[in-house]
Parts: sequence; structure tokens; C-alpha cells
Amino acid sequence: MDINQLIARRVQALRAARGLSLAALAELSGVSRSNISLIERGESSATATVLDKLAGALGVTLASLFEAESAAPSPLSTRERQPVWTDPASGYTRRQLSPGVRSPMQLVEVEFPPGRRVSYEQGHNEADIYQQLWLLEGTLEVTVGTQHWRLQPGDCLAFREVADISYENPGQVAARYLVSLVNLPFSPV
Repeated sequence: MDINQLIARRVQALRAARGLSLAALAELSGVSRSNISLIERGESSATATVLDKLAGALGVTLASLFEAESAAPSPLSTRERQPVWTDPASGYTRRQLSPGVRSPMQLVEVEFPPGRRVSYEQGHNEADIYQQLWLLEGTLEVTVGTQHWRLQPGDCLAFREVADISYENPGQVAARYLVSLVNLPFSPV
């Protein structure tokens, strides 16, 4: 299945499960109703920033938007069946590693091109997301709110998604990293 169609079905299903209209999701996420409609029809290749806003408003992680629905999820996620998505704005590629079984934890592999940056605004979020990022190759700069880190291969950074986040690859080669995401019910800081 085309990744945009997978995202379209997932956003539509999550919105319906929460009983939200397009207008309500637009208000919660800060994404226009027309843009959400295009995404749900698979007619738009949304950026990571837009998808993150939708995920937050729907109470799920960004990685959840790449999960295929199946009647009987398998505990095994083979490489050839793992959804891969490329952000049209930054060119970064994310591979959903985790199987489709119900779990509060998800694993994602990211390849981030040199000289690129992506930022996520912390807006309305119905989920409490903890993240650990393990850098495998390259260099990566991560900013969470006012805190800033420069990671080298082998470094692992843990943080809670409670502030604006940006990722930047200042190097000359692609950065490759593994992200572990844990999604808990939202609790105020």
C-alpha cells in the first residue's frame, strides 16, 4: 500500500474513533480543515511537522500514523513489510520498525540527510510521549525547549516531549538513529 494511503486511512480511523469532525481536529491540531481533508484522501504528502500536530491532537505518537491496520497483528515486523516514509520538506526517511501489536512502545529508524533540519512545535497534545534517541551514524543536534545537545555515534539521549523540538544534521554525511517512543496518557508537567 502507498504510504500516503496508509497515513490517510490511519488519520481518518483515529479521527472517527475519537468522534472528531474535520473542524474539531483542525482546531485541536492547528492544521487547516482543507489540509486534513487532503491528507485523509491521500492527496497530500504532508510534512513531518503537520503529521506531528495531527498525531498530538489525536493522542498518539507520530510513529502511530504509519501503522497498518490488520485483523490479526503479527508480533513480527519483517523489514520488507515495515512502512517507510520520507518527509517532503527535510528529506528525512523514517522506517516504522515495531510490529502492529498493541504496545505503549514503538521503535523507529531514521535517516537524516546532511545539512537539514526539522522542527516540531509543542501544541495541543493528548499524549505524554517519552523518547530515547540512539545515534548510530553521523552527527545530530537536538534541541528540546531551551536545552541543546550535540550527539555523536553511540550517544543516547532521553527526553519527554513537553517543549518544541528540533533535529538538525550539521554534518557532511547522513545521520542514522534509532528512536524508542513510549506513549502514556497525558499528564500535565
